[in-house]
Amino acid sequence: MTSRREYNPDYKAKIVLEVISGEKTLSEIASNYGINVKQLGNWKKEFIDKAGRVFSQNRIEKETEKKIKEFEEKEQQYQAKVGQLTLEVDFLKKKHEQMYGTGWETKVGYKK
Repeated sequence: MTSRREYNPDYKAKIVLEVISGEKTLSEIASNYGINVKQLGNWKKEFIDKAGRVFSQNRIEKETEKKIKEFEEKEQQYQAKVGQLTLEVDFLKKKHEQMYGTGWETKVGYKK
């Protein structure tokens, strides 16, 4: 049993554009590429039916890119805040040790 051939979408588009151009007949193109005439007709129909998506896809892609950019900016803000807080905690720990020493918990009876 032979497996079905799968064609790259760009390859299909190239062939369908050749069909649409009308320079050669559907039969000539099918024989040149070794593809069934019925299959070429199906590709052409699908291509024409979905042609409007090309223009609507641009809008969706732009919205997606905008959201990605917003998320990246928020992430940078959060990372900056975490960095700032880490520096503050480290500074306070250092100052605390300078004021009370390293073993202050045991001296005052502090339990974790």
